[in-house]
Amino acid sequence: MKLSIATKFNLVFVSIFAIGFIAAGVVADRLLKQSAREETLQNARLLLEAAKSVRGYTAGQIAPLLKNQMKFEFHAQSVPSYSAVETLNVVLKQYPDFSYKEATLNPTNPRDKASDWEVDVVDKLRKQADLKEFIGERDNATGRSLFIARPLTIKDPVCLGCHTTAAEAPKTMVDIYGPNNGFGWKLNETVGAQVISVPMTVPLQRANTIFKTFMLSLFGVFVAVFIALNVMVHMFVTRRIKRLAGVADEVSMGKFEADEFDPSGSDEISGLARSFNRMRTSLASALKMLEE
Repeated sequence: MKLSIATKFNLVFVSIFAIGFIAAGVVADRLLKQSAREETLQNARLLLEAAKSVRGYTAGQIAPLLKNQMKFEFHAQSVPSYSAVETLNVVLKQYPDFSYKEATLNPTNPRDKASDWEVDVVDKLRKQADLKEFIGERDNATGRSLFIARPLTIKDPVCLGCHTTAAEAPKTMVDIYGPNNGFGWKLNETVGAQVISVPMTVPLQRANTIFKTFMLSLFGVFVAVFIALNVMVHMFVTRRIKRLAGVADEVSMGKFEADEFDPSGSDEISGLARSFNRMRTSLASALKMLEE
C-alpha cells in the first residue's frame, strides 16, 4: 500500500506526540502528586508549630502562675500537653478530618493513650534517637491521610516532678488521675509523640483536577497544531508537488504545450520547478532537432 507524504508525515507526528503525551502525563502526574504531598506536609508542620508554641507558652507563663494553686487544686491547663491538645482541638473543629494527639505510652490522662499504630510510631522514635520527625501515610475511614510524628522527650527535669512516682507527684493530680498511670518517666526518655494527621483527599483531588485540565489542554494544543501543520503541508508541499507531478506526466507523454509549473519562490520546490522547466525546454528542443 502506497502512503502519501501527508500520511507519512501525520503518522510520524502522531507517534511523536503520543510518546510526548504519555511522558508529559507521567511527569505531570508525579509532580502534581508530589506537590499535593508537600502541601499536606506544610499544613501538618504548621499545626505542629502551633502546638509547640502553645506548649512553650503554657510551660513558660501559665504553669508558674498556677504553681501555688496546684497545692490545693489541680489545674490541667497548667500542663503543656493538655493546653496544646485543647487549643488544637478548637482549631480543628472546622476541619474534622484533621487530628492532633500527644500519643503517649504511659500517659497520666487516658485520652493521650497511644493507639496500636501510634505505639509503633513511638517505638520507632524511641529506637532512633536521632530521628526528629517521622512521616508516614495510612488509610482510615475518610480515606488516605498523611501523618507527621515528632518525639516527646523529657528534656526538662521539672517535668519529672509529676511523673517519677505517685508519691512525689502533686496529690491533687493523683486524686484526679490515680496513682497507676503516667509515672516512671526518666530524663531524656521519649515517652510519646506529637502526631498530626492530615487528609490527602482534598489535595489529591485538586491535583487530579489540574492533571486532567493540563492533559486536555495539551491534547487541544496538539489538535490545533495538527490541523495547522496539515494545512501548511497541503498548501506549501503536497499541493505543489501534485501539480508538478501532473505537469511531468503530461510532458512524459509528449504534451509539451502543458502549462509550466509556477517556479516563483525561493524554497526547494520552487528550485525543483525551475529545474524541471529548463529540462522540459531542453527536451522539447532536442526532440524538435531530431524531427528535423
